[in-house]
Amino acid sequence: MNRSAKSVSELPTPTIEIGPSDPGYLEATFSACKQLAKSHYENFTVGSKMIPKKLRPHFYSIYAFSRCVDDLGDMAEGDRLALLDLWEEQLDACYLNSDNSKGPTHPYFIALAQTIRLFNIPAVPFKMLIEANRRDQKTTRTETFDDLLEYCTYSANPVGHLILYLCGIKDKKLQRLADLTCTALQLANFWQDVTRDLKIGRIYIPIEDMQRFGISEHKLAIGKIDDSFRALMRFEVDRTRQFFVDGYSLIQFLDPSTRSDFALFTRGGLSILQQIERKGFDVLSSRPTVSGYEKAKILASTWIRSKLGISLVPESAFKSVARHT
Repeated sequence: MNRSAKSVSELPTPTIEIGPSDPGYLEATFSACKQLAKSHYENFTVGSKMIPKKLRPHFYSIYAFSRCVDDLGDMAEGDRLALLDLWEEQLDACYLNSDNSKGPTHPYFIALAQTIRLFNIPAVPFKMLIEANRRDQKTTRTETFDDLLEYCTYSANPVGHLILYLCGIKDKKLQRLADLTCTALQLANFWQDVTRDLKIGRIYIPIEDMQRFGISEHKLAIGKIDDSFRALMRFEVDRTRQFFVDGYSLIQFLDPSTRSDFALFTRGGLSILQQIERKGFDVLSSRPTVSGYEKAKILASTWIRSKLGISLVPESAFKSVARHT
């Protein structure tokens, strides 16, 4: 498997002041995962205080795995495929059962191995996330929306499965419901990051959609915003919103202790769509974002709604705020 990368030291690694043999090292690896989750820019809350305290460290360990594998695929210097191979080797080490077998040595994976053992999580969803980033090294354009959805089965949906495992849910039907929300979050991120992706040579807007609305790669590259581009982005935003609508029914099957965090993810994604609409679908001049103030409002609203026993996501969050012309 290894190409040019040979050592775990070539992977992004947190600084931990104590050694692996010292008491408290496992706790320190979880703390490193938490620090990564808290310090990295995100649209959506990770491991919020609304999550049961006993689950938070494991949210962080899964986040650290997912965040780093994306960074390896998007930003790492050198042979990214080789680095992804090393990442997968550390994952495989988490599943070695023999007492004589060497477990993972990377701090994030030492924490993740504990999460995997405690919640009996299979390797498949982790490996699918790695595969998504391998695909990104080889494919930079998407022909059809169906192709994009198939990519999301690797890049986004496994995260939902991992979270469900933390919640003790292994039901395939509920996993499919989670897929709808995870796909919606991924699509919202694609539409939010059109310019960022262009800078690294990728376009996730399906070619068939661009052709339908008369949008060329050149128009994207020069940042031309016209009625055709707005119509294209309105089309993508509207069908992404429907994924959020269809996936929200999962909330009724979740334990009350985890419903609020699911609602936060849903509202965060819907807020991105509304921000795109408020900008007149101009995702090229500047990146649509949800402000800290807006995030705080969403958090407070969700907490209040949970105490009142009413729907955690108001109907207005699912509505378009675009001007219709």
